[in-house]
Formats: sequence, C-alpha cells, structure tokens
Amino acid sequence: MSFYSSLQILKHKEFRYFVFARFFLTLAIQMQMSTINLQIYYEYSKEEIVLGLIGITEALPFIVTSFFSGYLADIINRKKILLVGCIALLMGSLFLLGFSSSLFHWIQGFGMYALFFVVFVFGIIRSFLAVTMAPFMSQIISRELYTQSATWNSTAWHVGSILGPVVAGLLYGYHHSFHADWCYAITCLLFICALFCFSIIKSKPVPVKIKGESFLESMSVGVKFVFNNKLVLSALSLDLFAVLFGGAVMLIPAFTDKILHLGPEAYGLLRTAPAIGAVIMAFYLAANEPAKYAGKSLLFGVASFGLFTILFALSTNYWIAFIMLLLTGAFDNISVVVRQSILQLSTPDDMRGRVAAVNSIFIGSSNEIGAFESGVAARIMGLIPSIVFGGVMTILVVLGVHKLNPELKNLDLEKLE
Repeated sequence: MSFYSSLQILKHKEFRYFVFARFFLTLAIQMQMSTINLQIYYEYSKEEIVLGLIGITEALPFIVTSFFSGYLADIINRKKILLVGCIALLMGSLFLLGFSSSLFHWIQGFGMYALFFVVFVFGIIRSFLAVTMAPFMSQIISRELYTQSATWNSTAWHVGSILGPVVAGLLYGYHHSFHADWCYAITCLLFICALFCFSIIKSKPVPVKIKGESFLESMSVGVKFVFNNKLVLSALSLDLFAVLFGGAVMLIPAFTDKILHLGPEAYGLLRTAPAIGAVIMAFYLAANEPAKYAGKSLLFGVASFGLFTILFALSTNYWIAFIMLLLTGAFDNISVVVRQSILQLSTPDDMRGRVAAVNSIFIGSSNEIGAFESGVAARIMGLIPSIVFGGVMTILVVLGVHKLNPELKNLDLEKLE
C-alpha cells in the first residue's frame, strides 16, 4: 500500500472529525499534565519521587473506575460519554486557570495538593474516555480499515503529544511570571475544539446487551475474553511491562535538570522526542502496514524500545538524549499499532467497552504506575541506574513472552480479518 492510498481513509468525514477530536484532546491533555508536572517539580519540590507520585495519583482512580466505565461504554451511547468527558476536562482546566492566576485565593494555601487533587479527578475522567475512544472509532469505520484507522488514530495522538509538552515547556520556561495561566487558557480552548468535533459525529447504536446479565457478570466476560485469548493477552502483557519498566519519560524534568543541567525550556523538546519518533514511524507504517509480519514487528519494536531507553540513560549530551528518546517512541509505536489492530479485529462489538477497560488497566494505567516505579527506583538506585534497569527489564520481558508464546512471532493480521 502506498502512502497516498493510506490517506483515502481521511475522506471519511466522521473518521476525519474523530481524528481531529483525538488530536485536540491529546494536545490539551499533554499540555495540562506537562504544566502540572513542571509546576510541582520546579515550584514545590525537586524530588524525583514527587514526579512518581503524580503518576500514581492518576493511576489509582483510573484503575478503580475502569471496570465500571467499560461496562457503561457497552450499554449506553458512546458519543455521550465522550461529550461529557470533554466537558468535565474543560471544567478541570478552568479550575486550574483560576488556581494559577490566583482567582481562587482560598485554594492557594493548599499549594501542590490542589494540583494533585485535579490529577486524581483527571484519572477518573480519563478512564471513561480511554474505554470509549477505540470502541466508538470501530463503529465509525468498516472492519477492513481497522489497521489503517489504528495508524491514523495513533498519529493524531502522537502529534498532540509532540506539541503539548513543547508548548507547555516554552510558555513555562520563557514566561515565568504568567506561564501556567497561558497554558491552562489554551487547554480550555482545545477542549472546546474537541467537544465541537465529537458533536458533529452522528450517534451510533448502543450494542445489544444480554438481558438479565449483572454488572459483575458483564465485566467478568470482558476479563475472561482477554485472559482466554492467548494472542490478546501476549500483546497486552508486552506493552504493559514495557511501559511499566520503561517509564523514563516521567523522569525527564529531573534528567534535564540534574544530568543535562538545563532549565524547563529545554524540557519541552526533550519530553516530546518520543512522540516525534512515533509520528515518523506512523507515516512509515501508513505506507507499510505491519500486517503479514505483525508478530515479529511487535517483538522487535518492544525490544528496541528497551535498548534505546538504556542508551538514553547513558547520554550526557542533549541532542544524543533527544535522538535516543526519539527512537524509543518510533519503536514503541509499532507495538501500539499492532496491539490496537489485534484488539479491534479480535473483539466483538458488544464487548469492546469491557475489553477496552481491561486494555486500559493494562496499558493506560501502566504509564502512571510506571512513572511511580521510575520515581521510586530513582530514589533507591539513583536517576541513571533506574532508567537502565527499566530498559533491561523491558528486554527481558520480550524474551519471556516469546518463550511463553512462541507462536506470537508468526502473527499475521490478515488472517484475523
């Protein structure tokens, strides 16, 4: 398939608006979380463990809520969940704007704990968005376009991830007297844009629910599906442990400060390097779908992610560190596209929300738990050894999954269609 041919999916009006909504939402979320990280690290505490606590503060409510949100995504209108989620995020961003600009004087005394509270609430909201996004996308496009849609969905996410930390880092670093005000004002506008794009897409039918099925019975179906499907479980496990141990991204503020001896303005570009690599890889995958050799690509991608994480830890030059992070993002995106394709092709529509919930707990929360693990490891081992440890563990996980499921390397997505 040529790159031009892969663009044809964007002629689909509703999918195009979905991609724009995905981009605006990701850009806003990345800006918001990057600003919170910078505020807490530079204004309240320069301890790596605090960066880890930010991650766990978001992950715990995300995990607890995900099963319920996945259940709802299979029994009520998915578009409504996305719209309500965008409105909730907008309200949170308005709160942060008021906090940062000192409009809410009574909150100022809570300091960084007010920011942690927003992160906690954000984890709940994100659990609903995470389990609804992919199932809703699957209702927009036809089955034969699933792999292409996964690539463009990933591209939209990564482009937003590129711009978010860069804009947040530049505003925070160069306009220190009113940095966060501008960041949060921009995120408010971006959430409104995402809300508008989602509103244009027509509502889709609610999947048929089995009558008399209780909440616990309904959720157990999704869990059993994942754990009884060796292919799905292997793909999720690879990404879970890669993200869990390779959470170097959350330590970038400390790495920039203590290893590279640079300020917050240098953080933005370094933080966004993995996403730049992911977008470059996404354009390659758009023209060269990893269908026939999906299994080998998945294993190679995760192993390479671990290798370049190690090389990043050993970097003392800013641009070498940037390139190593860029390569981690490029190879990580291979596993993202393959995993999303496996889930879309293997999951019945009436189970997509619940399976997405399990996927979110495996992958979505592992980013934040990985951040906590990285923060604790950095406190115990030191900054550089903790990142090296994460990369080594990622490679060992690849070897372990390959040992337990040797058939994975022969995965051909075309045979799943």
